Amino acid sequence: MAPRPPLPPGPYLVVGLARSGQAAAALLYQRGEAVIAVDSAPTERLPSVELPSDVELHAGTDGVALLERVRAVVKSPGVPATAPVVTAARERDIPVLGELELAWRCVPNEVIAVTGTNGKTTTVELLGHLHREAGIPVAVVGNVGTAYSSLAFDDNKPADDAVVVCEASSFQLEDTLAFAPEAAVLLNLDSDHLDRHGSLAAYHQAKLQVFANQGNDDIAVASEGLNIPDLGGCARRVCFGDSPEDELSLRAGTLWWDQTPLLRTDELVLRGPHNVHNAMAAAAVALARGLPIDAVRNGLKTFAGVPHRLEEVAVHDGVTYVNDSKATNVAAALVGLASFDVPVHAIMGGQGKAEDYTPLRDAVARHCAGVYLIGAEAPALHAVLDGAAPLRDCETLDRSVAAARAAARPGEVVLLSPACASYDQFDNFEVRGEAFRTLARM
Repeated sequence: MAPRPPLPPGPYLVVGLARSGQAAAALLYQRGEAVIAVDSAPTERLPSVELPSDVELHAGTDGVALLERVRAVVKSPGVPATAPVVTAARERDIPVLGELELAWRCVPNEVIAVTGTNGKTTTVELLGHLHREAGIPVAVVGNVGTAYSSLAFDDNKPADDAVVVCEASSFQLEDTLAFAPEAAVLLNLDSDHLDRHGSLAAYHQAKLQVFANQGNDDIAVASEGLNIPDLGGCARRVCFGDSPEDELSLRAGTLWWDQTPLLRTDELVLRGPHNVHNAMAAAAVALARGLPIDAVRNGLKTFAGVPHRLEEVAVHDGVTYVNDSKATNVAAALVGLASFDVPVHAIMGGQGKAEDYTPLRDAVARHCAGVYLIGAEAPALHAVLDGAAPLRDCETLDRSVAAARAAARPGEVVLLSPACASYDQFDNFEVRGEAFRTLARM
């Protein structure tokens, strides 16, 4: 394993104080660095901030004036590249690192990085499960909830032989400089976060950054169907798909690794064809890295999924309630709708991402007995979906669940698959999903 580059010299300015920013500030402080932390939100709107007392905290300011006192900036993934302090730092040739880059440089363990538009969380949690089945120490981090930087803390360090499995978002990857995971997985490429990246090309380029710095000894895993001729690095490429030429292939309902049958797809606990795709990606990288085939097979058979991803949370009067709050874009919502062969009462809406909702229309017409619209994007969704299925403008989640419950019949499904972010009414998709879970169980 090649040595990681050193950090640029401090003092440091950490920009953005959500979970990743707080972890980055604590990491740097633990290393003996002088740290200033800033967030543009006023103090009363910040999440609970837990920082060492010696970290200087500024809230409600853009932080530009603080650049005079630092030599490097660490940017939280939620902070856009257009933020004044980031733009000013780069104009002054002050190094700007993302939290993913910082953590990778400070935590020496081998890394499997997983990215893609959809399926990341399920795949990284499945990879963690496969490693545990094989008896290999593993830490699952990144965009899933545990900040990668927290692994550098003295009381949280993984064993030397532990593998770090990291969910890497486009927000994190666009801030990488030298990040070179020993294995990188690209699940899929669709449309998402256009409000942040500005164009589909820029969004895709951020995703492909996961491969850019890999070397000859590394592994690059991607779906054969993506047709990406050059992944950007020089790693060994491993493909998964429907072709017998793929290292991990799907043939007549059975997954094969090279010329060895792995398991039938009906042996997977995970629901839906998209999760067959996720299982193939996880198996491909695990087997390419040498995990025993029996451990991978057993892990695939026993992994039941993760919260907020097509999670069945209740059954009332024969109606099944499914929490798919993580479906924060159109592609994910299409997957959610296609996962059922019974009439669906779909709850959609929230904060938009500058996406085109037109692809939802045919899927709604095929699968939905009703659609219940909430949040800021309700008018835009109504305009696109009008006539495809009965629509109800419910404004809030509680009203939508009540309306869907009144309309649904035994054997049907009430599905929260919003196709939108949550931030207009909830702190994040997890809070939205937990609220749905509570309402469904009432």
